[in-house]
Amino acid sequence: MNELPVVERLRLDKWLWAARLCKTRSLAADEIASGRVRVAGQPVKPAREVKAGDLVELRQDGLWRALVVRACSPVRGPAPLAQALYAETPESAAARHQAAEARRLADEPARAIEQGRPTKRDRRAIDRSRGLWRRWSASIDDE
Repeated sequence: MNELPVVERLRLDKWLWAARLCKTRSLAADEIASGRVRVAGQPVKPAREVKAGDLVELRQDGLWRALVVRACSPVRGPAPLAQALYAETPESAAARHQAAEARRLADEPARAIEQGRPTKRDRRAIDRSRGLWRRWSASIDDE
């Protein structure tokens, strides 16, 4: 099978599933219902039909991806064929690559801790130095 069957129009949740942008149709419907998918800049419902030429915006990994629908297929095929169902806009691709480069160049959060996780004794010393911890006692002498 070198080609997926093509239809003129298709439900948005089915298209997201067939284009392998969402793992299941129900997850696609949840993404749409939560407002993380827009068509032509407008929030939509899962039953909204898309056709070739529509602009679908999808929020993935904290970024908005802008995709132009090339074709609609009611079946989910292999990834190379599924990627032929859409084309990412150049601005969206550039923003995604820039974010990936920023993540690559960012410092590793674990490297900020030189000695690893503080022990209970270290944590108490840190809290004492910050003035956050005061030991409570029920003795009369502590007044």
